[in-house]
Amino acid sequence: MIKDIIANKKLIAKLARNDFKQKFAGSTLGVIWAFVQPVVTVLVYWIVFDKALNAGTQGTKAGIEAPFVLWLSAGIVPWFYFSEVLSAGTIVLLEYNYLVKKVVFPINVLPIVKAVSSLFVHGFFVLFTLLVYFLYGYGFSPYIFQVIYYSVAMLALAIGIIYLASALCVFFRDMAQLVNIFLQVGVWATPIMWNFDGMRADGRIPNWLAYILELNPMYYITSGYRDSIINHIGFWTRPVLTAYFWALALVVFALGTHVFKKLQSQFADVL
Repeated sequence: MIKDIIANKKLIAKLARNDFKQKFAGSTLGVIWAFVQPVVTVLVYWIVFDKALNAGTQGTKAGIEAPFVLWLSAGIVPWFYFSEVLSAGTIVLLEYNYLVKKVVFPINVLPIVKAVSSLFVHGFFVLFTLLVYFLYGYGFSPYIFQVIYYSVAMLALAIGIIYLASALCVFFRDMAQLVNIFLQVGVWATPIMWNFDGMRADGRIPNWLAYILELNPMYYITSGYRDSIINHIGFWTRPVLTAYFWALALVVFALGTHVFKKLQSQFADVL
């Protein structure tokens, strides 16, 4: 399957661009809407938590007091991408059922199309977060380039999940609703809007619960974005967590692609 993906990279790039444009076809502002909604979401959270609830600055594990809007943005930007890819990727075979029914079309590239399509907005919001970072007076750091590594890690995890979810969704349409519920719970199980490191440091989270929460692979990603942008900590300083994440991502990818290939011959008949 990896060979098929590499062989069809031009097709994937073309379909990803078309997919991105098609989401907002017919609207007056077009693709601008793809960037408006996440910006509004960040502003709402910032007003509620920082202004209304007086969240102020957030202490990080590196001992840095970061402005809440910067701390929030560094954590929520990867979650925007992850949730978008899982929601759209789960129903990709239903959405492109006319391509699935074509005998000669390589349908195993369709989940990749959704993953690549969502990268356009994700790249914009990484730059948006860095702009906020510089506006608050923080200088340049080479650790910022680690965002690329964590983006690739998140992409690898997401692709494995959507291969599995999209294959099952063909036969079990409620899978899309289950994924949405999973994302609703996951956003609060991931330290995006609450300070995991601060709560663990002052004893509000017991060690056993902290270890369980660290099993969430998106903890590794959101913490990694904050390490790159705010804390200036290298991913190599957390070898155990890094090894765990990649082992999990590879298992999920192997499982997802295996299930997809096993069920692939039946997709056209069911759709």
